[in-house]
Amino acid sequence: MSISEYNALELRELIRTREASSRELVSASLGAAAARTELGAFVSLEAELALSEADEADRRIAAQPRDERRELPPLLGLPTAHKDLVDQRGHVTTHGSLAVPHLRAAQDAPVVAAVRTAGAISIGKTQVPEFGIAGYSENLLAAPARNPLDPTRSAGGSSGGTAAAIAAGIIPAAIGSDAGGSIRIPSAACGLVGLKPGRDVVPSDAARQQPRPRDAPRMGVSGPMARSALDAALFFDALLGDSSERHIAAVRCADELSDLRIGVSLASPFESRWPVEFSPAARTALDTAIARLDARGHAVGDSGIAYDDSYPEAFTTVWTSALAALELEEDAESRLGELATMFREQALRTSAEELATSTLRLRAFIAEAERQWARFDVVLTPALAFEAPRVGEFWGLGAAGDYQLQCEWAPQTSMVNVVGVPAIAVPTHLTDEGLAMGVQLIGRPGSEAQLLQLAEQLTHS
Repeated sequence: MSISEYNALELRELIRTREASSRELVSASLGAAAARTELGAFVSLEAELALSEADEADRRIAAQPRDERRELPPLLGLPTAHKDLVDQRGHVTTHGSLAVPHLRAAQDAPVVAAVRTAGAISIGKTQVPEFGIAGYSENLLAAPARNPLDPTRSAGGSSGGTAAAIAAGIIPAAIGSDAGGSIRIPSAACGLVGLKPGRDVVPSDAARQQPRPRDAPRMGVSGPMARSALDAALFFDALLGDSSERHIAAVRCADELSDLRIGVSLASPFESRWPVEFSPAARTALDTAIARLDARGHAVGDSGIAYDDSYPEAFTTVWTSALAALELEEDAESRLGELATMFREQALRTSAEELATSTLRLRAFIAEAERQWARFDVVLTPALAFEAPRVGEFWGLGAAGDYQLQCEWAPQTSMVNVVGVPAIAVPTHLTDEGLAMGVQLIGRPGSEAQLLQLAEQLTHS
């Protein structure tokens, strides 16, 4: 069978009715991964381990009376995958770097444990940038993650391998992570729905140790990536341990949502430092979203939002500061990639006073952004400024040019992590070349269900 022929909810139903087995689905995912190695989606596959877990899932399902199978874990038997930044029991973690030991994990990271508790079976580890510090998924360790819509182009990052695997129909959905756009960027590039939850919404995120400066906002969160809002809702409810599946219920009644105040913004906090120019395709994706939301009865208009020009330096200083604490073995520095080297050197040069000042500036940014965004129920922006760059294009610019291109390509994602509110990337346009373009919807705290409803409205208009 082909995973791509069904959505995740349909696959769950097939497993629960035993019209298909978990072994069949996991085998199909492993076969699809092996057939699409040119995409570079996976760094490693653990077929024997995955099939053993699938067999156990099948035994568990068979032992449960059919009329009680809805009580089983929500993702039991479904194939998925995890980024090569998190530990997964029995799998090797590389962090996308040649500079650190590659160890086989003895236990799961908290987010991985939550997905395992929900019953999903990971077939392998997906490609990422080194230490997850880029908006594309290329490193010195393995082949780059390529966009299934055009394999000459980037799949985005840092959840790029995951996005490629989902968009190619290798797995139905997955949980990614996002500290500056790492769910939304690859989702937008590959034509997926990608939800970045608000800060402190996902319980397993709180258990994850994330080094950051004192008083700096925690930027990294975990969230679902899928081909539809409904599948994203399924994986999100599972991640939360929500047995009522309220986000699935919300998506199913998305037609009832109307009368939201939606402010449209092209403003970026990076535009004071670098040119931020939206391509015709990005504007078409935005215009399409505006028209669809207007047709749904929402009040959509210009937001008049503007940002402080101190953001670029403050964000970069705080965001990369953890690299100063990276413990490397002797001579390991020479094995770092060019971007990681630049960021680490910058972090090591940054004084405690400079770091504290940058943290204060981000706190001021948060207060001002919250004040402006509070005038609307949702802020609507392009998801990306232009079509996905070619594979290798970032590296060809040198480290400084690489980072500049990232900020120009995704000029409105990192600010959402700083503020800590939820946001979602939704595809709304396919270019003549077959590339996906979409929008980002930024919500108020606690509005994840509403954002998934809006994603459903935008993709089913």
